[in-house]
Amino acid sequence: MTLILPNLDVVETGQEETLDGVRIVFQLTPGTEAPAEMNFHFPEQRVLCIAENATRTMHNIITPRGALVRDPRVWAHYLNEAIELFGADTDVLFAVHHWPLWGRERIVDYLKKQRDLYAYLHDQTLRLLNKGLTGPEIAETLELPPSLAREWHCRGYYGSVSHNVKGIYQRYMGWFDGNAAHLWQHPPVESARRYVEAMGGSEAVLGRARRNFDEGDYRWVFEVVNHVVFAEPSNTAAKELQAEALEQLGYGAENAVWRNFFLMGAMELREGISGTPTDSAAPDILAQLSVDQILDAMAIRLEGPRAWDTRLTINWRVTDPDETHLIEVENGVLNHRPDRPHPEADATLVIERRALNEMLAKTADLAELASSGRLRVEGDGEKLGELLGLLEEPDPGFAIVTPD
Repeated sequence: MTLILPNLDVVETGQEETLDGVRIVFQLTPGTEAPAEMNFHFPEQRVLCIAENATRTMHNIITPRGALVRDPRVWAHYLNEAIELFGADTDVLFAVHHWPLWGRERIVDYLKKQRDLYAYLHDQTLRLLNKGLTGPEIAETLELPPSLAREWHCRGYYGSVSHNVKGIYQRYMGWFDGNAAHLWQHPPVESARRYVEAMGGSEAVLGRARRNFDEGDYRWVFEVVNHVVFAEPSNTAAKELQAEALEQLGYGAENAVWRNFFLMGAMELREGISGTPTDSAAPDILAQLSVDQILDAMAIRLEGPRAWDTRLTINWRVTDPDETHLIEVENGVLNHRPDRPHPEADATLVIERRALNEMLAKTADLAELASSGRLRVEGDGEKLGELLGLLEEPDPGFAIVTPD
């Protein structure tokens, strides 16, 4: 993983730049597929790059992997703006993933249908929301118009109507649907134990679920057996039945992302947690982050309950380039401010920027950096150790369909 910082900012729609002799006109589309997104047009070549704003599949309004909910209303708006800005002057359209499209009339038709895809999902979700339907209810009833549903590029191979509708509901309404029964539910394990007991025990649940499996009701099998898995994590029969149901859902899923989740869940049930190859502290990423960003990341790693009664103040002076930040821990929160050193801080840490990166990436320890002179602590050095001792390491290899 790496990160290359930009050396040219595009700040407005209509901005023109010439890169290696090629003239490019930019259109900013913030809040669509990404918080900072843009399309760009090559006027001499009559080519438009539509980024990920119009791909050969329905995109995600909210990603199953987790992210802020995107705004389908502005998404549709910016696709309409792209038609107005570039439609008459475009003979070739391409995106950053799929294959190109040729012909001005075909391109405009394609962009209009992509525009209306996101507008329809947005507008009809809100129409039904205003009639009192909840996200799952809307997701089960909303269908695309035939003129969109029959287009391959509007099909749910990546995004899905069901997932996107629930995301739009979440964007406007949050997680709570207004039903007081959902306001203060038990957490999954405690809820599962109660469900299994109420249904007559795990054997009774599994007996009914096997009959549901034979009837092809795999969605219900997964939901009801999930209670047994969470109530009795060592129940291998429950795990296997749930895995079989997930496999069947995966085999039948048109949506590739859903299929991956179903099959990954089945694998976890049978083989346990597989972990992840993701490196959350890649050296190339750390090297490009500002000190402010690094301290923001430290703040969300602070184990709040253990820090409830901790009070400490540390000046961080980072050299190459030279900058100072004040860190304060109080009330279980790490606050930091630039250029505000405290004259009576518990300690002052003086560290080279590259040494800071190595310390956070754990490619060098404190003793090694101190002995080389690249790190120095003035004042109470134990306070630095206390601060670092309150930081938790993230665990990207957590369970998905099992309680642990």
